[in-house]
Amino acid sequence: MDLMKIGKFIAEKRKEIGLTQSQLAEELHITDRAISKWECGRSLPDSSIMLSLCKILGINVNELLMGEEIQMDTYNSQAEENLIQMVKEKEESDRRLLRVEIVLGIVGSLFEFAMVILGILGYVYLNLPLWAMIVMIVIGSIVFIVTMLFCILIEQKAGYYECKICHQRFVPTYKQVLFAPHINRSRYMKCPHCGKKSYHKKVISK
Repeated sequence: MDLMKIGKFIAEKRKEIGLTQSQLAEELHITDRAISKWECGRSLPDSSIMLSLCKILGINVNELLMGEEIQMDTYNSQAEENLIQMVKEKEESDRRLLRVEIVLGIVGSLFEFAMVILGILGYVYLNLPLWAMIVMIVIGSIVFIVTMLFCILIEQKAGYYECKICHQRFVPTYKQVLFAPHINRSRYMKCPHCGKKSYHKKVISK
């Protein structure tokens, strides 16, 4: 998906109907900075306002995602290509998020370990006050807990979980993931489709 091409297309259609960036932003109830980012190719309109944007510009979603007007005889094939491209981009984005989760988990764990060790060594060998050691351990623990909670949020949002019994794939709630026993990225939860509990494996594609 060519963000620069999409941005230029948005700018062209906006100017055709005689709207400024501020006026378009006002109609969509967003800031004109967001419009500027689209038209400069730095970001894509959020899915929640994509239909409203297309209605204002007098185009359809596939034309928006292609960054050009589409002839009716090629509309279906272009729609399929856009859908496939969006699925691929989501899967790649989810893979990146899960890699970030691993890095954050490692960093959070190492930070807590370092703070605990430094606190204990400082207390034993450097005459560090007891309260200072406790503060260091508490800080390390807080950072670790916050990091783990954020990692769980990433895992919940990225990809899907596949039921071991019925093989349906679904996105559980954050609470379900948070309190589910787990082995690596497989979590013991109730499947919303078959209603049975099992270890659901994390997968990327639907």
